[in-house]
Amino acid sequence: MHSKFTTKILVLDDDSFMLKLIAHMLESQGCTAVTTCTDGRAALQVVDSGNGHPDLIFLDLNMPDMDGVEFVRHLVEHNYAGYLILMSGEDEPLLQASEKLVRAHNIPVLGRFHKPVTVEILAALLEKFPQANPGNEHTGNATNNAEELRAAIANGELINYYQPKVSLSSGEIVGAEVLVRWRKSQDEMVSPYKFLGLAESFGLIHDLTRVVLGNALAQSKAWLDKGLSLQLAINLSEYNIEALDFADTVATLTAAAGVAPQHVMLEVAEGWLPMNDLRAPLETLTRLHLKRFRLAIDEFGTGYFSLAQLRGIPFDELKIDRSFVHHISTDAKTKTKYDANLAIARQLNLEVSAVGVEDLGDWNLLRQTGCDYAQGRFIADPMPAEALPGWIHIWKSRILEQRLLSGQASATTSHAPI
Repeated sequence: MHSKFTTKILVLDDDSFMLKLIAHMLESQGCTAVTTCTDGRAALQVVDSGNGHPDLIFLDLNMPDMDGVEFVRHLVEHNYAGYLILMSGEDEPLLQASEKLVRAHNIPVLGRFHKPVTVEILAALLEKFPQANPGNEHTGNATNNAEELRAAIANGELINYYQPKVSLSSGEIVGAEVLVRWRKSQDEMVSPYKFLGLAESFGLIHDLTRVVLGNALAQSKAWLDKGLSLQLAINLSEYNIEALDFADTVATLTAAAGVAPQHVMLEVAEGWLPMNDLRAPLETLTRLHLKRFRLAIDEFGTGYFSLAQLRGIPFDELKIDRSFVHHISTDAKTKTKYDANLAIARQLNLEVSAVGVEDLGDWNLLRQTGCDYAQGRFIADPMPAEALPGWIHIWKSRILEQRLLSGQASATTSHAPI
């Protein structure tokens, strides 16, 4: 988080206590231009206030007089060109539906949260806000930002980083998750959290996914030619799996690269799976499975899918979300949630990967409970492709020096920097 965040922020909530709380939290994060409103009509006046118009709005959904959904419609009528963060005390399906509606209006959504909120959640959401240039105030023009991203996709400014995934039983590297970055200049690398929502809102996500996949496949082939066989995991958007031609696009790109489908893992976040109408996503996922691509359900435990619903989708692997992994060796509640998710995976006969492994305690407990794979900062941060072969040698040394495959790993050697 920048020490000074000069972007104009509007917080709209009918609860005056919540308004004061969020405003105070934002100020604690260095936000210097925060306006609050308790009703939609007053908020629209702020939106129309010339130089005072907000670039980012925190919007409560459930309000009397004018609710959040109606307010979004009015934002479109008022030509709002900023970003939204949704907040509510309602259940997750309603938040998901509202987010889809906002995106349908071409208003970028940086995220959503359930009230009450924490400083940590607010800080993470603010980090997603796309800064125009280091040290400069954001223009607030989402359309201009989208055109800049469109040019970046066309001009090859998107590059892939790779986070290793290792076997907890053997310590061997078995794959890597592909994480896109936007290299805007020699000195500026933009996190995906700051532009993926923009890509989805402005219809760029399919082009972006094709670039990420194409670059990953080319890298996979280069590694295969050097004797390094890794399964690369690509994150998909809900818009990807709702497109009925997506399975054919993936198959065509993979065949052209000379890579076997089994070397590609396609990951879908549980929250991206629609609760009510699975027809298009299920067709896409089933066809990908028939074409021998591997499928993983990511961020498991953060959505609301039942065991019965999951049985009907051809996943090969379940990735337990980091919120149920970090601190499992010291936090009883986290351990209970982890155990429940592990049990579901075993009932479904799925391989299990733990995301967000941060320390030796996490690593030891994952091994003790029979989890299959792990990734996280304890193992390695995401890295450029050229750094991975050298990291493999470092990792093999760490396995021996820290006795990571013994009954209880040793903490005598520090985490090797990448």
